Amino acid sequence: MTRPCSLLIIGKVWPEPGSSAAGSRMMQLIQLFKSEGWEITFASAAGKSGFETDLEQLGGKEQKIKLNDSSFDDFIRSVQPSVVLFDRFMTEEQFGWRVAEEHPAALRILDTEDLHCLRDAREQAWKEGRAFHTTDLFSDIAKREIASIYRSDLSLIISETEMEILNECFGIRESLLHYVPFMLQSMEPEMLDKLPVYEQRAHFVSIGNFLHKPNWNAVLYLKEDIWPHIRTRLPEAELHIYGAYSSQKVEQLHNAEQGFLIKGRAEDAKDVISNARLLLAPLRFGAGIKGKLTEAMQCGTPSVTTSIGAESMQGDLEWPGAVEEKPELFAEKAVWLYTHKREWEKAQEKGIQIINRRFAAKEVPGMLLKRIYLLVETLDNHRANNFVGQILLHHTAASTRYMAKWIEEKNA
Repeated sequence: MTRPCSLLIIGKVWPEPGSSAAGSRMMQLIQLFKSEGWEITFASAAGKSGFETDLEQLGGKEQKIKLNDSSFDDFIRSVQPSVVLFDRFMTEEQFGWRVAEEHPAALRILDTEDLHCLRDAREQAWKEGRAFHTTDLFSDIAKREIASIYRSDLSLIISETEMEILNECFGIRESLLHYVPFMLQSMEPEMLDKLPVYEQRAHFVSIGNFLHKPNWNAVLYLKEDIWPHIRTRLPEAELHIYGAYSSQKVEQLHNAEQGFLIKGRAEDAKDVISNARLLLAPLRFGAGIKGKLTEAMQCGTPSVTTSIGAESMQGDLEWPGAVEEKPELFAEKAVWLYTHKREWEKAQEKGIQIINRRFAAKEVPGMLLKRIYLLVETLDNHRANNFVGQILLHHTAASTRYMAKWIEEKNA
């Protein structure tokens, strides 16, 4: 069986595992492919923030590329990768047609991260003060994202809910999709012995990139509707809000008298979460798997979240904390877990079960690699069975090519 040994990842941004779950997810994929001995090049048109992983230290290569510039054509021809991975659909829109034209033999994979059309549809429904309906999915963003999935040879889907939506609402065949949740290390019960115990922990924590709309909305929800209820019951407790890319609008929420403390970027997220007694994640919209919640489980920190926060994470297992929608009940469960040691310890154990049974399955990496190797071997036949994708690629290339050339000439 053909074994690809070279991978080009094209990223909208450079991977920052300390800033977002998307960055952590990308590093999980990179580490998997490195373990197979693949040569990896990561290319991006984005500037660097100073918080990204140094991929060259891991044995990979880095390449700065330009948008709407034919220099990328020369680059892809020189690299000749076996596989090209796009880190989200917008990246595939920009570069997918160039890869298809200049190096059609490469297997093109889209890592959706989470379904942007689902996240956006839920946000719009929330803004309008109504329940989300599946008809909300059929937006302009969905047209772009679903087209990108069809143009790609394979799309990596992070949650079972999103697999179901793509199958049932959009009619996408499973031959174009592959379910890949977080790939985490298993946890042994004795690992809890190395973590701070109930009595050594204090206060509540919330964490998440402030640029991510669901996270910012959750911070406002905590400030306005949830934290006042908790603070009334626990006047000495504090809520520590951590997140990358803070700003003035975030900092102005800081109020020491109320115990609502904006801490900014966490130097070590695991240390911060491990020393908190409870993590709060009242997400009112969003999609995908929530990195903050798996990290809480790894740190032995129970969590209180919403159904959107817990979506596709626990399977048939019990949540390591509580799942509530109404702010009063959310606060009530948070106070209960915070003040009842035995219930708190039970929640810890439930978190380990979820990590081990849902996100540390040894077959997940192997199944992904097997799928990729098979597609590389049967790529022509696979593409012949995806005629819709061929149509979309043809028209996208035709329309985008001239726009890109016009922009390139304009910028010359």
